[in-house]
Amino acid sequence: MTIIPHPTVRDVTERIRARSRDLRSAYLQRLTELRRRDRGSDRMGCANVAHAVAGIPANDKLKVVSERAPNIGIVTAYNDMLSAHAPYQGYPDIVKHEARRLGATAQVAGGVPAMCDGVTQGTPGMELSLFSRDVIAMGTAVALTHDMFDAALLLGVCDKIVPGLLIGALHFGHLPTVFVPAGPMPSGLSNSAKSKVREQAAQGLVGRQGLLDAEMQAYHTQGTCTFYGTANSNQMLLEAMGLHVPGTAFIQPGDAMREALTREAVRTVLGRAAQETYAMPPIGEMVDERCIVNAMAALLATGGSTNHLIHWVAVARAAGILIDWNDFSELSEVVPLLTRVYPNGSADVNEFQAAGGPGFVIGELLDAGLMHADVRTVRAGGLREYANIPTLAGAPSEEHVLRWHPAAPSKNEAVARPASAPFSATGGLKLLSGNLGRSVIKVSSVPDDRHVIEAPARVFDSQGALQQAFNAGELERDVVCVVRWQGPQANGMPELHKLTPPLSVLQGKGFRVALVTDGRMSGASGKVPAAIHVSPEAAAGGPLAKVRDGDLIRLDSVAGTLAVLLPADEWAERETATMPDVQRSENGHGLGRELFAGMRRNALTAEEGACTWL
Repeated sequence: MTIIPHPTVRDVTERIRARSRDLRSAYLQRLTELRRRDRGSDRMGCANVAHAVAGIPANDKLKVVSERAPNIGIVTAYNDMLSAHAPYQGYPDIVKHEARRLGATAQVAGGVPAMCDGVTQGTPGMELSLFSRDVIAMGTAVALTHDMFDAALLLGVCDKIVPGLLIGALHFGHLPTVFVPAGPMPSGLSNSAKSKVREQAAQGLVGRQGLLDAEMQAYHTQGTCTFYGTANSNQMLLEAMGLHVPGTAFIQPGDAMREALTREAVRTVLGRAAQETYAMPPIGEMVDERCIVNAMAALLATGGSTNHLIHWVAVARAAGILIDWNDFSELSEVVPLLTRVYPNGSADVNEFQAAGGPGFVIGELLDAGLMHADVRTVRAGGLREYANIPTLAGAPSEEHVLRWHPAAPSKNEAVARPASAPFSATGGLKLLSGNLGRSVIKVSSVPDDRHVIEAPARVFDSQGALQQAFNAGELERDVVCVVRWQGPQANGMPELHKLTPPLSVLQGKGFRVALVTDGRMSGASGKVPAAIHVSPEAAAGGPLAKVRDGDLIRLDSVAGTLAVLLPADEWAERETATMPDVQRSENGHGLGRELFAGMRRNALTAEEGACTWL
């Protein structure tokens, strides 16, 4: 059955294609030239080849050099500092073993750094977070630039790691590439219970030990966090782009299926998956305009992280594709919200997976014409394969065999609903524009009576200053908190999660409050209206630098506006503030921030992906 794409999906895709035509054409031409070259061990000098294989077993050397067997490059984000990446420790050995079984070889081409916003939140290290994406992309390039590989497997999960790996891989777009996730941790203390303790701590009702106990119960073992933030949104988007083995995203690290799926990734990248021989296309050809739109649709349908309005702009640009926030906004008007996963609901990702997970969402969007079915993926069956979920067949004493079956229907409609009966007719993402610039707001978890906030401004130069004002009782009123000097050029655009508890407390007391910032919040704003990523940022002379205490601000997510309610001539004549020299100096020193000065200086706007490499 042929599904005709929804008119808006079709129109947005065509607009992106037209906008990107020259850039995309040049990108594909470069890929063609790279693919026409001889294999690395045939093309490179003898000393180069000898260096490349000197560290691997003799049998593998024979396969690479004499037998011309496929050689897979592994790029890994393994470290045992972070729960999400600790499971990767043994993956290279599994990959190598499976590759040898198939007559191929695999080498760990290199590692990339992986930092956790949960560890660095509210510290100077958080100011390196966004730019770590581009460092990871460069690390991926360093690993693959040894140029001895016929395919690549990328091992990474969390916030900046997956976009960084993907950007790096697209600069080596001539290689067939498969992403290998590690899965979420088992559910601990619920996200809603954890948030309640945080709010109590913000009010002084819970001490440090009580707060620490709650956090340790929530984050308790290996795997990603169980809320639907950037890390888990990453996995949803990769499924929607067809870059995983189908249904791999949310299988827990301790599940027996995890190793089987990792071995299946090896078979997939070699074109030998599911008892089929498949000439897998290179990643740069797969990630086209339709593929990017599919990722956008999946993000909107699941209420995913707003960080991807930055990251996927950069990902698309790496493939020669130009997207902007207008594209997200138009799609959001027609893509329904199909899931309720924290912070957009009480369920966690494990409950989402049990309800049908990514496979259910993808199947619903395909049937509704809200995703492009005619795309190439890492599997021969195309995107339809991603409407399935995997299971293991065979007794434990035998070799396990993977089987896939349809994810639909939903096993829990309180968590995942069909497109015919969604939680909301729209994706819950809004583009705001006005005399304060352009920004985005995630309204899927904001109560309907808070979609429009009009209140006097209180201006802060840091999230710490807002916390101090809250602790002093200065915000016990209707207020729009403006937190500026938080953009890419100012301090690397950290996430401002420390603001969620105090703002939630104020809203809980009945005050009409909102946040306006050129920083990031991801999904952490929860039920508090938050206009984030305001662009251009204050440090670049953006309008936030004009706002003064007491200015009346209207945030209207129904009309899509964000404005200071002042006469146009008065607003135009108002002086633009500059970042205090002391603050600028502090932003540039300590915990490695000196090394990122060039990135801050060269960063593009949030809407342009905050790229530092263009």
